[in-house]
Amino acid sequence: MEYRRFGKTNKMVSVITLGGMRYKHGSAEPRHEIPQDTLEQCRDTVQKALAQGINLIETAYGYGKSEHVYGHVLNDELRIKRDSYFLMTKGNPKTAEDTRKLVSLQLKALKTDYFDFYAWHGINTPALLDLACSKGGPVEELLKMKEEGIIKHVGFSTHAPLDVILRAIETNLFDFVNLHYYYFFQRNKPAIDLAELKDMGVFIISPNDKGGQLFRPSQKLTELTAPLHPIQWNARFCLSHSAIHTLTFGLPVTASFEHINGIFPAPAPFSAEDARIKQVLDDQKMLDPYSGFDAYVMENDPSGLNIPEILRFRTLWKCYDMKEFGLHRYNMFQEKDHWFPGHFPTEENLRKIDLSRCPQDIPLVDLIRETHQELYRPKSK
Repeated sequence: MEYRRFGKTNKMVSVITLGGMRYKHGSAEPRHEIPQDTLEQCRDTVQKALAQGINLIETAYGYGKSEHVYGHVLNDELRIKRDSYFLMTKGNPKTAEDTRKLVSLQLKALKTDYFDFYAWHGINTPALLDLACSKGGPVEELLKMKEEGIIKHVGFSTHAPLDVILRAIETNLFDFVNLHYYYFFQRNKPAIDLAELKDMGVFIISPNDKGGQLFRPSQKLTELTAPLHPIQWNARFCLSHSAIHTLTFGLPVTASFEHINGIFPAPAPFSAEDARIKQVLDDQKMLDPYSGFDAYVMENDPSGLNIPEILRFRTLWKCYDMKEFGLHRYNMFQEKDHWFPGHFPTEENLRKIDLSRCPQDIPLVDLIRETHQELYRPKSK
């Protein structure tokens, strides 16, 4: 295992974090019992993770019973010394009063008297940024709890467009940020650069799942990243940036321990072999005449379509045979949700696209139609 200083927190964290979302099972209410097989899975995973040198465990209030599972396994079953690992959790209370109540519940669930890292969970829109950082609001209350020693460091997690992430970092309220960045989604690099200037910890969310379901890679992708497994390649790509400090692995499902062993040493910047693989992947993308289009100029389109993501899924399908990932993510668009927003391309929505922002030689509507036809699967009733 390797360790990096997590920005201004000065904590030396393992570059792989044990994520908690994959223990999602049932209600977060304490009165609901934890299934025995979930406890066994967690116990086995925690033991293996600690043996690998992982020292950061991450969860959230929204991850079902995850906090209760970790609380029971770490304290009642394995009796792990609290100062031998760092604990991160998250929540998105809307008021100062709710913040106090929620943190109290989370402390009880995780059976601890402090959190090393607490993130306001899901600053995904300008409105949520304003709410979280409002005067007398939840982040201000978290900072008070930091002064009291209940929380050691306050950060935020985000699935937002880049401009919102940059605004959140510029508030100077946070010690760390949890965001998306991996080879197949590099849009947030300016946010990582800004976080580095602010000496913030940088935590990469879901590199193996949302990074392309790399635990189930296409044959083409496997060949392109050889001799590394795609999980190993992507981790080394992320860690080639010294400003990135840790990547979360949802170990029970999305990665196995043998993949972790193949990541190190992870040089920053790239080794010559890593640079070669990156060039191979870059060249592969250029085989499709439209995959070089910077679709982010079409962000926040009046059609409500998530055009950058639609075209990203198209590129992964066309260039890397990653159709299964596209099928998985494309059908997760949510018209009324801020976690993964996007309408589907009805003819009415297609007519609303602002084509003035798109180069004339890009047949954007045709590309969207083609992608929808290939990846859309109606939900069964």
